[in-house]
Amino acid sequence: MRSFFIHGQVYTGQLPLVEAFGVEDGRFIFAGSTEEALALCAEGDTVTDLEGQFVCSGFTDSHMHLLNYGEALSSPLLAEHTDSLSDMLAYLRIFIAEHKGRGGWIIGRGWNQDYFKDVHRLPNRYDLDTVAGDIPLLIIRCCGHCLVVNSKALELLGLDENTPCPEGGRIGMADGRLDGVFYDNAMDAVYSRLPVPSKEELKEMIRTGSRALNAYGVTGCHSDDFSAFSALPWQTVVEAYRELEEAGEMTVRVYSQNNFSSPDTLMEFVEAGYKTGVGSELYRFGPLKMLGDGSLGARTAFLSAPYSDDPSTCGFPCFSQETMDRMIDYANSVGMQVAVHAIGDACLDMVLNAVERALTENPRSDHRHGVVHCQITRADQLERLAKLQMHIYAQSIFLDYDNHIVAQRVGTARAETSYSWKTLMDAGLSVSNGTDCPVELPDALAGIQCAVTRTSLRDGVGPYLPEQAFSVQEAIDSYTIHSAEASFEESCRGRICPGFLADFVVLEKNLFEIPADTIRNVKVCATYMGGRRVF
Repeated sequence: MRSFFIHGQVYTGQLPLVEAFGVEDGRFIFAGSTEEALALCAEGDTVTDLEGQFVCSGFTDSHMHLLNYGEALSSPLLAEHTDSLSDMLAYLRIFIAEHKGRGGWIIGRGWNQDYFKDVHRLPNRYDLDTVAGDIPLLIIRCCGHCLVVNSKALELLGLDENTPCPEGGRIGMADGRLDGVFYDNAMDAVYSRLPVPSKEELKEMIRTGSRALNAYGVTGCHSDDFSAFSALPWQTVVEAYRELEEAGEMTVRVYSQNNFSSPDTLMEFVEAGYKTGVGSELYRFGPLKMLGDGSLGARTAFLSAPYSDDPSTCGFPCFSQETMDRMIDYANSVGMQVAVHAIGDACLDMVLNAVERALTENPRSDHRHGVVHCQITRADQLERLAKLQMHIYAQSIFLDYDNHIVAQRVGTARAETSYSWKTLMDAGLSVSNGTDCPVELPDALAGIQCAVTRTSLRDGVGPYLPEQAFSVQEAIDSYTIHSAEASFEESCRGRICPGFLADFVVLEKNLFEIPADTIRNVKVCATYMGGRRVF
């Protein structure tokens, strides 16, 4: 049986729009006029009248953390209570009174001290002790590069002033005692000791997160899941996904960004038969993912010069240059793609040096190695990125918050050449888009609006470097066509045309015809994956 959709405004991946399209066996078979669609209809085919609604390829978030998001949806939602420290603590008191948490732990995420109106500092263990003195409490900053635990958690974890601090991390101290704050690699001292979720719990996190993605019109994601629970073997994560696929329960296509922190575990993964391209249309393995540095918000992104608003620090890298070189060289040599988180320009130098070295040793014409975030950049680095033909995993939605802090953090000169994704696109690079969810909500329409307006959603701050704005078409393509390019799938995903997978979203309004600052308010009417309605 075939399905035809008529009387719509359909963006196929190129302009002008068409009116109709057809689907059979999970793929598009036709795109054109309503008249042509009706002429193709035969007995038993279904016809859906779109009544003028807008349709485009389903959105693919090209960098996020699906397991973390699924867990976060059943945890304290601190992003909704971050106007003040006192408000966040009051919310936690209520949540703790009504929930047991995983393994007796209460774990929440989403706070941002830059929004606190009552204090101008990070939370600490003593703040958390006022709401949870006898149960372990862990709260993670919105960026995921900083966390705070209470005194009970420190006791259960066996952490004290003698706990060694690893390379690429920092443990907060005050008056000679732990203050409960852990940064980047030091967070592993906490994460590695937490209760490990069961495989069934993992599967429920994937289901929950996928349903939420579908509601935003998202049909695909490139997900970093191996680092979600550091004490959990990556093999268990793979098993959870494969069992969901076999049971027919996947509603999002997942391209795994395989996060490893040591050469040995990466080699183990490859020797087990996994590398870029292995897998199915629903769950496939993608790049080696590396976490190169921290975040601007936590001042742990690795800069080439000190932070303008804290000259005592440049942030820090999470890997030595030697280890990064070794891992990227190995991945490249075995045909793996590489995607490295780099927010600071000093970290980006490390990544560019490592990739250039690897490609000199083992040249590849279509490597699609990429930089995740690619935020603080110098003009010379933009040229190197273009020369190396790197893929850029942008997060336009970050401008909602970063508009407020980027110039303060890095100074005017560096800010003027940062978040320059349009420059890189114009240089011929593929720039995909995403949200780093749960750092931000996986709201593709909000991301498209930020890409076009370069203006904060919450208070209108901006536009930041308006010459870097995408057109509406470029912004949609960054969530569809270019996300497909990031996973070597541009010949089967990201467009509405014959032979492509029938993943599409139906929207209330035509994104090309409405004011750009209203895009995020457009209603998602329906989401289809493989021709099957999933929202």
